[in-house]
Amino acid sequence: MHEKINVMNMPMGASVPDYSGMPLEELDVSDPRMFQYDYWQALFARLRKECPVHFQADSPAGPFWSVTRYEDIIAIERDTEAFSSAPAISMLDPEPDMILRMFIAMDPPEHDDQRRAVHHVVAPRNLQEFETLIRERTIEVLEALPEDEPFDWVKLVSRDLTTKMLATLFDYPWEERNSLTEWSDMFTSDVRLTGGEGATREVIIEHITACLQRFTELWHERKGDGKETFDLIRMLQADPNTENMVDDPLTYMGNIMLLIVGGNDTTRNSMSGGVVFLNQFPDEMTKVRENPDLIPSMVSEIIRYQTPLPHMRRTATRDLEFAGKRIAKGEKVVLWYVSGNHDESVIERPNDFWIDRPSVRNHLSFGAGIHRCMGNRLAEMQLRILWEEVLKRFETIELAGEPQRTCNLFIRGFTHLPVRVTRFRR
Repeated sequence: MHEKINVMNMPMGASVPDYSGMPLEELDVSDPRMFQYDYWQALFARLRKECPVHFQADSPAGPFWSVTRYEDIIAIERDTEAFSSAPAISMLDPEPDMILRMFIAMDPPEHDDQRRAVHHVVAPRNLQEFETLIRERTIEVLEALPEDEPFDWVKLVSRDLTTKMLATLFDYPWEERNSLTEWSDMFTSDVRLTGGEGATREVIIEHITACLQRFTELWHERKGDGKETFDLIRMLQADPNTENMVDDPLTYMGNIMLLIVGGNDTTRNSMSGGVVFLNQFPDEMTKVRENPDLIPSMVSEIIRYQTPLPHMRRTATRDLEFAGKRIAKGEKVVLWYVSGNHDESVIERPNDFWIDRPSVRNHLSFGAGIHRCMGNRLAEMQLRILWEEVLKRFETIELAGEPQRTCNLFIRGFTHLPVRVTRFRR
């Protein structure tokens, strides 16, 4: 069984491009509608087969190279000397007066120093402590869901749970926690990534400024307060490499933004994706109900199949040749994780959602090399707990309408997901 192209929500008169009949140079890898209407598979399948390193001369984000095969993506991720993470990790170039510096968009040794400062938040000991809290909140959210009537899973489950987790990681004022999710959505909504449907530069800067102001207040409130609360702000304060980061607003804001988006979008959209995939592949739902020990493996497969961040960008540090193509110094190289996760040469039956597949963790959704997502275990834990609790209490969890997907090149997710559940009768 293969994933079907879903075009039910397409506007009147719109159609899926015929990628098979286009000249390679006309293939548009910068159109976010392919994710919004879920017809991206054919484009990347052709690129992997015919032109795995593809140049697009014109796009809203400027010219760029697309790398679409699994092994090529890994090779570039590991070659930090030839392919820099600076100045940005999306295909967009930062505005000259708004270059937010974050450790994921840095190279060693600066990257290593800043990442190390906050990595402790996801140390095994802390994950154990988080587990109890995550489970309590998950149960609370699931118990409050309506039964036998449609509701929006994105709003009532995915968004709510990830917002609460973010607030916990930052020890953010609870009554203000929804600001974190709003900022996260805003930071990734540039019109050049969203087909013109997102936010303008001015509006994004407005939100960035508000976010920076609030986090600067929190920094000064906590500095030297003697509390041992284990949150991301105090971790930055406690590390010699980052203890004065607040004095460099663009770096402080860049890292706060990174931690907000990283802690939100991946998990939120995978929480929704899992519901969709288990409905598309009902045999897999039967499989995990009969054997709940498959949940950890299923979580990895959900994250592969969703690929919540479809791409990451690198920049060539010198003129070089890669896979037979000449890449010039300064050119953008876009690593399409979503394509690598469906590479037939590495991943068996890549278009199937297969929860007990061999080597299920060998996906690209968390990146690779030094920039591999530091919160991957926390994300997996949140998803594992969610599905443990869902399968305990819901006899059915069914789609009650068509999912609505984000129109975004950097975030692959869902805006609405109508769902209906029935509970087990005790």
